[in-house]
Amino acid sequence: MTTKKSLRVRLQQSEPFSLDVQLRCERGELLALTGPSGSGKTTVLRSIAGLHKINHGHVYSGGDCWFDDAKGINKTPQQRSVGFVFQHYALFPHVNVLDNIVYAMSHLPRKQRYVKAMELLSLTNMDGLEKRLPVNLSGGQKQRIALARALARNPKVLLLDEPFSAVDQLTRRKLYRELAQIRTTLDLPMVLVTHDLNEVQQLADSLCLMHHGSTLQSGTVNDVMRKPVDVNAAKLLGHQNIVTANIKHNQGHKILCALGIEFEGVVTTDHFDCTHLLIEPSAIIMHRGDRPSRGERENPINVLVSEAVELGDELSMHLTANTGEHLHFSVSRHVAKRNGIQIGKTIGVSILGEGVHCLSA
Repeated sequence: MTTKKSLRVRLQQSEPFSLDVQLRCERGELLALTGPSGSGKTTVLRSIAGLHKINHGHVYSGGDCWFDDAKGINKTPQQRSVGFVFQHYALFPHVNVLDNIVYAMSHLPRKQRYVKAMELLSLTNMDGLEKRLPVNLSGGQKQRIALARALARNPKVLLLDEPFSAVDQLTRRKLYRELAQIRTTLDLPMVLVTHDLNEVQQLADSLCLMHHGSTLQSGTVNDVMRKPVDVNAAKLLGHQNIVTANIKHNQGHKILCALGIEFEGVVTTDHFDCTHLLIEPSAIIMHRGDRPSRGERENPINVLVSEAVELGDELSMHLTANTGEHLHFSVSRHVAKRNGIQIGKTIGVSILGEGVHCLSA
């Protein structure tokens, strides 16, 4: 259900590049925009903020219309209540941390600005650094100041354009935790642009997958990641276990066939044109001679270990079926050693139906 506080966006243009995007983000929700480079993610953010002129569509923040070409409304960036965290921070290099934040508070009486700025420094764990210049800050500290400045406007919408891309992995994980904590205090729609699917799964509530300027799929993170609408979406989301499939009909029953076997326990629909299967790695169960399990009876298949690479404590394998198609699968190194896993060995695996999803071409 759409609430009066939600962000509602519909953007369309044909030049200078095609854009056809529709999204909605509720108050307190973090929506991730992801997709390949050049798919239009940053343009969507800039259009919401009024920094990019769009041809057709609308942008509504709750009951406030920021843009609607049918009504002839197009508010300036200054008239839109948006907090924007840019990819490279966009801090003023010649003024200190505190004044960088105060600069965004022209809407407040002068006496209140420094008090509010100090509160935001505390919120973003930057206490004690208010007199430093940006040149003397680390990447993670600059990101925190950029977030504090974005929040200084008391925005109705928060936009984040790949805010973690310029920091190392250790700092990035720390910033994830901090943002997750900060957002519990924010009662506004938040839109995050990112290429990092791990980032999406850790931070976002919902996901909009874009490709060639269009919305390919949207929904909760779990639904989109686990059940992509088609093969193209599955590949863009990083899935590797995609195999061809076909449906046979026998005496009024549908039989799903792939990898040379007939699958059971996979949900299909009468109107769905199932041409491929997406198999989650967690749905692949290796048969173990020392401890057989009940799961081994579900969709069993023999496969050849065609590649095996040690990655930390795991053995990453390519399993080749009789059809010539591959499955990607990992087990812990001690399990692989116990079962004598090596390249060229044929092993038995089972594929659990609950982790298999039908895809169209």
